[in-house]
Amino acid sequence: MNYFLTYTVYVLILSVLMGVSTWKLFKKLGYNPLFAFIPFYNYFIILKETKHPKWWAILSYLPIVGPIMMSVFHLYLMKKFGKTLFKDQFLTVILPFIYMATVNYSKDVELEDENENELFLTDEEKNTKKKDSFLGSVTFAVVFATIIHVFVTQPFGIPTGSMERTLLVGDFLFVNKWSYGYRLPMRPLAIPFLQGTIFDAGEKGNPKDDPKSYVEAVKLPYERILQFNKPQKHDVVVFNYPQDSVHTAIDRKDPYVKRCVAVAGDTFEMRAGRLFVNGKPETILGDQEIQHAYTVNTGTQLDIPGMYNTYGFLPVREMQNEKGGFTYMFQGLTDKTAKDIKALPNVISMEENIYPKDSATISYKLNADKTAYTKSVDTTQSIFPINKPWNQDWYGPLKIPKKGDVVTLNQETLPEYQWIISKYEHNRLENKNGKIFINGKETNQYTIKQDYYMMVGDNRDASLDARFFGFVPEENIVGKPMFTWMSVQGAFADNSSSYQAPFKIRWERMFKATNTGEANKTSYWWIAAMILILFFGWEYFVKLFRKKKEDDL
Repeated sequence: MNYFLTYTVYVLILSVLMGVSTWKLFKKLGYNPLFAFIPFYNYFIILKETKHPKWWAILSYLPIVGPIMMSVFHLYLMKKFGKTLFKDQFLTVILPFIYMATVNYSKDVELEDENENELFLTDEEKNTKKKDSFLGSVTFAVVFATIIHVFVTQPFGIPTGSMERTLLVGDFLFVNKWSYGYRLPMRPLAIPFLQGTIFDAGEKGNPKDDPKSYVEAVKLPYERILQFNKPQKHDVVVFNYPQDSVHTAIDRKDPYVKRCVAVAGDTFEMRAGRLFVNGKPETILGDQEIQHAYTVNTGTQLDIPGMYNTYGFLPVREMQNEKGGFTYMFQGLTDKTAKDIKALPNVISMEENIYPKDSATISYKLNADKTAYTKSVDTTQSIFPINKPWNQDWYGPLKIPKKGDVVTLNQETLPEYQWIISKYEHNRLENKNGKIFINGKETNQYTIKQDYYMMVGDNRDASLDARFFGFVPEENIVGKPMFTWMSVQGAFADNSSSYQAPFKIRWERMFKATNTGEANKTSYWWIAAMILILFFGWEYFVKLFRKKKEDDL
């Protein structure tokens, strides 16, 4: 309810601004000036008077879409009063309520006469009308695409190999935002189609300084509607990266895609690189191919380009060894691919890369006074939680928090729950002199407010996943991939490999379903055909309607 209350406040503020800046103009149009203050109805009147579809008024206050439509409606209103120069249009878009107020309170502003019959229009007026019609069509196309992007489905590209070979590098997916209930937009004032930033300043710049694609100050609380399902074990899920330090807005954090391997209440564990949930080995689905890293020693060079043609994605580092042969560090091989490579005649030895047990990638030790942790190993990655001697191959057991769970807090358990308490559930957490304070009150327990999930990549040794960044909150869940609409090998540079895959379009993957659990995936080519038929069919009927209207005149 907080979401809708906050949303209503924003609508009322915008309505007051609209009314204050246009009430005299509404009076000149022949309406009660108070109508300028009424949400939706004020824009309904503008559309009616400017002879545009009146149902567009329902788009005026929608998140992200609304600001675009408001700008369009404001332009319509200003044009009605003769403000058609570029400077008028520019100021109407950039400073809408300020510029419209100057027009509203101007003494010489009057309604502009309009020629209803095109037979009496000059060539210049006809060209202007055609230009306006074209711009209107482009604007509506952008708005329609924005509505689909914001409220229905969102495109998503796979730039890394963490989900190989279930999802390939260069796959482009459509994500169903209603799979687990629709998460309402939390930053309603934003540039369409951009996730977090307008552009990336690059390695030299601080990512926090990159220009944001949204207005941080205008925000709405988390709310999800029509949630009939929650993520289940084995689902491939798109979510916002929980520990994104650049963006505080949940829905603007970087999108990730992994497999949900454990849900709230489950116990997750890795034993020698193999995954266990509640003490049982994971179930491998038909479209899931688990991979692991291997070191291969050979007497002569391997035909890596040939292997790419046979196996597809195959990131590998090649180096000469001291014995005159070659050593290959394969980032991720399936059991079948590993068996095939081991059988090659020039392979001398092959070993799966598994971290030793109780050797953390980064190890932290509690001080003698039990007030702080000291880092004992300095590497580039940290296992979650920081005080456990775990690594990506030997991990857990770790219980996934569930809404309503009451967890014990002490210096040993705090690293496991500190992000949940302070970042995900928005409390003020303090750890002073060995005592834990939440919102100013000393405590030794905490009640979990939402469900959490464990998201892990199928390419287990090349995946930045929940083993490193921890639990994924329910509020970060975006949805479930529906199908791959495009797949391009070589679309993204692979820094993990000495060899870059050649560029090619994988036609066999296009418009194929992702989350089926079946080896033979459902084809959605019929959706592409339907979109083309609707698009060209719509264009045909619009042209036919316009021709009939012109003939009637």
